[in-house]
Amino acid sequence: MRHGRIGLWETVAIGIGGMVGGGIFAVLGLSVDLAGGGAPLAFLLAGVVALLTTTSYVRLTLAFPSRGGTVVFLNRAFGSGLLSGGLNVMLWLSYLVMLALYAQAFGSYGASFVAGPAHALVRHLLLSLAVAAITGLNVLGADAVGRAESIIVALKVAILLVFVGAGALAVHVQRLAPAAWASPLALVAGGMVIFLAYEGFELIANAAEDVVEPRVTLPRAYAVAVGFVVVLYVAVALIAVGGVPRSTLVQAKDYALAVAARPSLGQAGFVLVAVAAMLSTASAINASLYGAARVSFVIARSGELPAALERKVWHRPVEGLLITGGATLLLANLVPLGSIAVIGSAGFLVIFTFVNVACARLSPSTGGRPALPWLAAASSAAALVTLLAVTAARQPMELWFLLGLALLAFGGEALYRLASGRRVTLRVEGGEG
Repeated sequence: MRHGRIGLWETVAIGIGGMVGGGIFAVLGLSVDLAGGGAPLAFLLAGVVALLTTTSYVRLTLAFPSRGGTVVFLNRAFGSGLLSGGLNVMLWLSYLVMLALYAQAFGSYGASFVAGPAHALVRHLLLSLAVAAITGLNVLGADAVGRAESIIVALKVAILLVFVGAGALAVHVQRLAPAAWASPLALVAGGMVIFLAYEGFELIANAAEDVVEPRVTLPRAYAVAVGFVVVLYVAVALIAVGGVPRSTLVQAKDYALAVAARPSLGQAGFVLVAVAAMLSTASAINASLYGAARVSFVIARSGELPAALERKVWHRPVEGLLITGGATLLLANLVPLGSIAVIGSAGFLVIFTFVNVACARLSPSTGGRPALPWLAAASSAAALVTLLAVTAARQPMELWFLLGLALLAFGGEALYRLASGRRVTLRVEGGEG
């Protein structure tokens, strides 16, 4: 990085770092539970939806480069009405859900070394300590974890590649045969439940102002980052499902990837992956916590959240950090992992559907025909409908969590506007001001 400008591989690293956070460590078992031996195909389907959405992000990022990213795109397309306001609040809430998922994964992998009745207690203790400690670091302005982020990203990708390479010889093909797959609908649902494992590529948009030769670099960075992660996730799923019986992965749902390392790498592999998962999820909490606080800051600046979230202490959106950290603690301790994954994936599928629609509506400004963004929007919407349909059939109570998310986003935004009378603006400049 020179003079505040970043090139292709640094931009790619932002995207990969955003995606390969805690998602793959947390949701592998959930996908296997739904899709069975077809879990690799489920990851591929989710990856296709993500790739289609990146085409819209490329166009929007080039047309409207800003650190506001998704918030700016939605405001540009839909104006200052309740729709864009509710969607922006839903984006912030979805980041909270994702943070809770990372925290649960941290606690689950840490507690995997403890058996018996103490397991659940240790899990809750560890996840709470992780969120509280990292929130404290961010409030104090400590950036040691941030400086180590690139090292942690490289480490977790390297460990996943070692897992894939070592496990290739331990795969039992019959566990991956179509006879071991779930129904087609469940396969798609298995992919959509874990869709939030691909969430993070949109962080490239937030760095657009600092990218060298953006019209060349950004399309390549999006394609390379998402393409690499799709291949990596499918390979990880192939090795995990092919190397370990489905029942074993489902039983160890919260820390399935560590269990999947045992056949090829033994107990040392279990420990290596568990430690890597804790490092990965801790770094993901750190990055996402500040990112979510920034999102709340940008939304507050536009008038869609209380003005208190705009205030800074030590040049940081501290109110947003504290509220985000506290909400994460509640979600991670009170809501089950499966419900969190469904809520998070559904939330991001809603957001990405509207981002794709935004790209289609703004096609005169973004360039290109609107057909591809409409296709991307249709794929995101279809994925969302499939997820909701299977959730209604398998765990209908989880639909109440999704309804609560929507009501909190749109109802809360409507009530806030009514009570505060605060004028919503479309201030979309890149700097924080």
